[in-house]
Amino acid sequence: MNRILIAEDEAPIANLLLAALQEEYSCVWASDGAKAADLLEAENFDLVLLDIMLPKINGYELLDYCKSLDVPVIFLTAKGELEDRVKGLRLGAEDYITKPFQIMELMARVETVLRRCGKTGRVLQLPPDIEIDTASHVVYKLGEPVALTAKEYDLLLLFVQNKNIALYRDRIYERVWGEEFMGDTRTVDLHIQRMRKKLGLENRLVAVYKVGYRLEA
Repeated sequence: MNRILIAEDEAPIANLLLAALQEEYSCVWASDGAKAADLLEAENFDLVLLDIMLPKINGYELLDYCKSLDVPVIFLTAKGELEDRVKGLRLGAEDYITKPFQIMELMARVETVLRRCGKTGRVLQLPPDIEIDTASHVVYKLGEPVALTAKEYDLLLLFVQNKNIALYRDRIYERVWGEEFMGDTRTVDLHIQRMRKKLGLENRLVAVYKVGYRLEA
């Protein structure tokens, strides 16, 4: 399980992040920059969600430390001006999210950064015959690679991470496409139909009436 350090001095925001992320990631909270630096020195993390305006040590200083440790950073801050965003990205942050933010968008960006930075290097199993190499983004069926599009891969990953759970179409769309769901189900349905046909999941990735889809495993 990937480990994420949340460096945030506002407790309500930190608690919101912990509640959203802890189902999929191991999360630790630091309420100021000094505590965050101590944790980075003592433990290994795959990603830091970093506020810029932290007490004791600010986010820009911590970013330099994270870069030296090869830990990717997403700035999560109230500093929303264009020049602030440009500065953060030029200094080396992988992404820059302004407050207030949407949880679904945050989750999608966290997943994207972890994949892009090679921090999800593990093989996920979907017995009896499917393997997902999350480092190389290659899916195997019976040991042979299956050619999936980027969206088909992301859909498969979402269902494997949520086996036996009925996922609403709006949640699927927002997680995979990273946009607000506007009520058109055809895009979701079409991509799922193609993906499950390629992998022979027609009888396992089932439609749930008036909800969406469920991967039975």
